[in-house]
Amino acid sequence: MKMPVALLLLLALSCGIQTTAAGEPGRSSSDGQCDHKPSLEPRPHSVSILEFGAVADGKTLNTIAFQNAIFYLKSFTDKGGAQLYVPKGKWLTGSFNLTSHLTLFLAKGATILGSQDPSHWDVVEPLPSYGRGIELPGARYRSLINGYKLQDVVITGDEGSIDGQGKVWWDWYNAHSLNYSRPHLVELVQCEDIVVSNLTFLNAPAYSIHPVYCSNVLVQNISISTPPESPGTVGIVPDSSNNICIEDSSIETGHDAIALKSGWDEYGINYGRPTMHVHVRDVTLKSSAGACIALGSEMSGGISDVQGDDIRLHDSRGGIELRTTRGRGGYIERVFFSGVEMTGVEVGLVARGDMGEHPDQGFDRGAVPLVREITFRDVVGSKVGLAGNFTGAEGVELGSICLLNVTLASGDSWVCSGVDGFSEIVSPEPCQELADSEKSSSSCYDVMKQSYGRSFSL
Repeated sequence: MKMPVALLLLLALSCGIQTTAAGEPGRSSSDGQCDHKPSLEPRPHSVSILEFGAVADGKTLNTIAFQNAIFYLKSFTDKGGAQLYVPKGKWLTGSFNLTSHLTLFLAKGATILGSQDPSHWDVVEPLPSYGRGIELPGARYRSLINGYKLQDVVITGDEGSIDGQGKVWWDWYNAHSLNYSRPHLVELVQCEDIVVSNLTFLNAPAYSIHPVYCSNVLVQNISISTPPESPGTVGIVPDSSNNICIEDSSIETGHDAIALKSGWDEYGINYGRPTMHVHVRDVTLKSSAGACIALGSEMSGGISDVQGDDIRLHDSRGGIELRTTRGRGGYIERVFFSGVEMTGVEVGLVARGDMGEHPDQGFDRGAVPLVREITFRDVVGSKVGLAGNFTGAEGVELGSICLLNVTLASGDSWVCSGVDGFSEIVSPEPCQELADSEKSSSSCYDVMKQSYGRSFSL
């Protein structure tokens, strides 16, 4: 997807975040998080990575150059911030950290390459809401580009790329030879007012973009690609974060394209930070082995107030999935998807209470998650294998699941158990649990009736 030339030129000047709350012409009339986006203002200072001795041959390790450049740019934090400009070329590096009031700008033809030597990736403690690495107990590899407790960070460019060169990581994962859980491309922890835009993300070892414990995050006009065979690779993962907009983007991954999370069992319950006020719109998604959009299964801090519209899903195992299991605790509630088109999807719509593993034996079986107030409206599909699977589990019931104007050309109908809700104008014929004639659409959750959306605040 392309950005207007005028905006590209503005970005090329370098930019910081300023508040705006205006909607955009031609968009849905619903008031979602993406209608409250920041504007981008020029930074007063800019330096090139070349000034710090970096070499763009794809072979020379430039970690020190990136670290030194960002250390220098910290001096402009209270002077309006600064830009680090990465010109055309291939810039090999290990892990490095960003700073507040910074724009990392990748020029057209610029590619930041992740080193394939694990010693160039720092090892850090697990996130407190997970208690361990996602894949292995204990520590985890730090991501390629990192931020911790930062404000006003922009990662953008003129269609530049960030390539994790993940194949070696996928091979190590498949061979069970990793010592720590795999790294991501970009991870921002406890940060506020973040923009990631106008870039291509390739071959992530695990996740491409992971905002965790963050507020006010805009991901716009990006492309993410990992091969179908890449194990467990995920595109964008808002995690215990709020006020998120993901729009105008194309994502193809080995596992989930977009996954909303909020911590794992007792660790997520104790940390207690939900993911909320998330808006996904105008995206094209493909998931080879997961779901195009997943909520959970790690959702112990809760997930709520999620809106999705103008969504295209294709050639995927799963369409939209809500996942949880007994022992998670937390909730998934007030979720509204509309304007969804899917083709070549094995299972269209899913809500299940029996999905997901546990980090250890310390979880509480009495921590029963809640799933309620979920609406799918104006959904169409062709070449869909199974229209949907709504399956509760022991102690995990799915409440207020609504299907409104849903037509999925499907060889099979619906699988339902432990679910309660309503349906209207649905094909193939919905399961009996959703066909209660005594109920009405007024009982369905509708984001149009809610006070939704929060503006960026600085």
